[in-house]
Amino acid sequence: MPHQNLHHNNQTKNIMIQLIQITEEKLTATILVAFKKELEQLKKEFQPQQPPTWVSRQETAKMLGVSFTTLYSWHKKGVLTAYSIGTRVYYKLDEVNNALSPIAC
Repeated sequence: MPHQNLHHNNQTKNIMIQLIQITEEKLTATILVAFKKELEQLKKEFQPQQPPTWVSRQETAKMLGVSFTTLYSWHKKGVLTAYSIGTRVYYKLDEVNNALSPIAC
């Protein structure tokens, strides 16, 4: 297939694609591979997610062996994100676990 011009008119802009020395099979295969990659990425992003497990300030302090003052300090420094409902303070368990980092020896 020597040279083709494909024109697609849109109300806002014109798009012109030139296909030079590409077979229909090669073009189809290339589009299919790109489509499959995009579909796999969408599948990863849109998996049903479990609702977060919430832990109270008391549970978090006990789990980490720290005081409420330390939790507050970590919240202010951005180490942990605190969430509140009224006067109650909660943390997402996965965020608490992710905040922990290994220590190199």
